[in-house]
Amino acid sequence: MQNMKVGNIIRTLRIERNMTQKELADKMNISDKTVSKWERGLGCPDISLISELSDLLGVDTQSLLVGDITPNDFVGGNMKNTKYYVCPTCHNISLCTGEAEVSCCGKKLTVQQMKKAGDTEKLSVEVLEDEWFITSEHPMTKEHYISFVAIASGESIQIIKQYPEWNLELRIPKRGYGMLIWYCIKHGLFYQLL
Repeated sequence: MQNMKVGNIIRTLRIERNMTQKELADKMNISDKTVSKWERGLGCPDISLISELSDLLGVDTQSLLVGDITPNDFVGGNMKNTKYYVCPTCHNISLCTGEAEVSCCGKKLTVQQMKKAGDTEKLSVEVLEDEWFITSEHPMTKEHYISFVAIASGESIQIIKQYPEWNLELRIPKRGYGMLIWYCIKHGLFYQLL
């Protein structure tokens, strides 16, 4: 750890949260002189305090320890380029249009690699009265099911959560062109163009 970099981050984040050194120190049961020492780069927080300090300052521990909270570069407005993160334990879905560190159920998640669906994997899509009617013969058991279906266009994403033991049948308003995206808990993330 570089004391000055860590100290600058502590000071910057403390000020962003409208806290004085004393207020931060009181919340951590330490002296305000200790916080002052950190911010001047004359020392670093003890490892036992890092987790609490990062929570109070609203920053992940790695960024605090490295001394870098550089904001993400905005990737752009096209929602078709969104990154999907899915928890392997609870199948929670997280989306990001830039770079992020995402965790769930105590595990750091990696970006799902989207695969183009082959003919046998594609969902069935029909147009009925200005709506897409989407169905599938995919298994929908507790051990093997599609956990969500999404429609991504250039400016929006609509996600429809799916549940095991329910048939996959959706009606979604037709909006030009886009990508149909779904996640199978056994085989991963797939897409097909609409």
